[in-house]
Amino acid sequence: MRSKKRGSTVIWALMALLVLGLGGFGARNFGGSVRSIGSVGDREIDVNDYARALRREMQAASAQVGQSLSFEQAQTLGLDQQVQAQVLATAALDGEAARIGLSVGDEEVRKQLTSIDAFHGADGSFDRDTYALVLKQEGFSETGFETKLREDAARTLLQRAALGATAAPEAYVAGLAAWATETRDLTVAELIASDLTAPVPAPDEAALKAYYDAHPEAFTRPEARKITYVWLSPEMLADTVELDEAALKAAYQERIKEFVVPERRLVERLVYPDEASAADAKARLDAGTATFEDLAKERGLTLADLDLGEVAREDLGAAADAVFALDAPGIVGPLPSDLGPALFSMNAILDASETTFEEARDDLAAEAATDKARREIAEKSDLIEDALASGATLEEVAKEQGMDLAQIDFSAETQEGIAAYSAFREAAGAVKAEDFPTLTALDDGGVFALRLDGTEPAALRPMDEVKDAVIAGVTREATHAALLARAEEVKATLASGAALSATGLVATRYDDFARGGYIADTPAVVGERAFALPEGDSAVIDSDGRVFIVSVETVTPADPASEDVVKTREAIEAQTGQSMAQDLFRLYASAIENKAGIRLDPAAINAVHAQMN
Repeated sequence: MRSKKRGSTVIWALMALLVLGLGGFGARNFGGSVRSIGSVGDREIDVNDYARALRREMQAASAQVGQSLSFEQAQTLGLDQQVQAQVLATAALDGEAARIGLSVGDEEVRKQLTSIDAFHGADGSFDRDTYALVLKQEGFSETGFETKLREDAARTLLQRAALGATAAPEAYVAGLAAWATETRDLTVAELIASDLTAPVPAPDEAALKAYYDAHPEAFTRPEARKITYVWLSPEMLADTVELDEAALKAAYQERIKEFVVPERRLVERLVYPDEASAADAKARLDAGTATFEDLAKERGLTLADLDLGEVAREDLGAAADAVFALDAPGIVGPLPSDLGPALFSMNAILDASETTFEEARDDLAAEAATDKARREIAEKSDLIEDALASGATLEEVAKEQGMDLAQIDFSAETQEGIAAYSAFREAAGAVKAEDFPTLTALDDGGVFALRLDGTEPAALRPMDEVKDAVIAGVTREATHAALLARAEEVKATLASGAALSATGLVATRYDDFARGGYIADTPAVVGERAFALPEGDSAVIDSDGRVFIVSVETVTPADPASEDVVKTREAIEAQTGQSMAQDLFRLYASAIENKAGIRLDPAAINAVHAQMN
């Protein structure tokens, strides 16, 4: 198994360097009489190549989503179509390379073979027996694998020849970089009701009636399902449960570590391979030439990796006395640990604490009562289910078993009482008039059963019933309109040369604000609009009922020589060049495929798919 894993990893590392490689290893050859899933021109597409590539893509997709994907799920994602496109392109390029006589010599193939670690023997050099063994484990013949290497190398040369000159246009890169790195000095103010020159008047009856008539959806009661239910919860029985004082004391002793907590420390531990390394690190700390975080980074770690959390003396072994001797945060060591010599950073002292039985008794009693009530409900559940199954009504069951009996007008808005439980909401939403009541468990140990008595259709609530909400809606709309009008007045003032900070509004200035920048508690559209304005201009922004005004004081063009602009240019150039190369490659491969002709065998493809799960 070890050789197989090593071979798979190294072989794939080699093939991953190619744009279109074999598509993964570690899969058994596809059995049966099927040999090809199709062809491009006279180049057959080996069924095993397709199966390997499909498995590889499924494994990669599974790793991305964090769970194993079935083939049906992979098909939903279109992975089978993507892989078919890949193997078609590979066959097209192989055929084109053969047509123009492009290949690599035996010496190049030999160099590639002998450089693969998976084929090396104990002395570190290429070993033919190892080579043969690894290929056998991976399902390849020597001739087949060497042919693949030769074809991959030729295909890579062809791709490089086709795409090597691809470069993003200089004018495009420069323009986009300048656009992306331009900054602005801007001032932003949000207008609120107190910024109005006069308060919004109270709405009259005509305004209220107009708003009520214009927004019926806001004041319509949803369809209600009239439901009768019985309910038994641990809380209902808790007060009637008899508790054993001795059992409470025993529970206290069993959980004594929760109630009697020793003195603890917040500690981080950095382990070294030997005492000398740890001592050298401690000396640098003492000299002030490094911090504890610096030392962690040197070892490829973060402080989170070193965190031991809250520790007691017993958790630190031989290091306990030195760590607990510190009366303030500090670093001690080197000290022994289970993993080797270590430095210990003590960051906080947590005093010992004790909760006596008398102090803990009420909580222990509540937990014990609830637990016993749950058990009693579980014992009663069979009796309740039997009664319901024999045709007893909810009213009869409630009386016989001591359950609460109640009615509720249930809708999507109902969240109170028993409707706070998702299990009840689900059952109440699904029950039909002809259904017989059944017992359903709740997540707190309670149970319920319900019956649908009827439905009440959705209806517009009378205005008197919702008048406060109508007044709030009218006032909100009037205030919003007044704020927009006030913002336009301010904008006109700014156009005459006034500064936003001088208008009486609470305004905040942001210097060197970058495109896509963040302003706390402010919608992104404010910053976006600022970059659509010329220098000296302003705009009123209405976003989800909030009103803003933004003023652009200064537009600062990008400095082509600055480090940020240079890095941005390089990133845009690389990204654009890669995108252009990919587009060009797709067009190139497609042209070859169309010229050579494509044939796919649906039966062979389906045969591969049938073995994917």
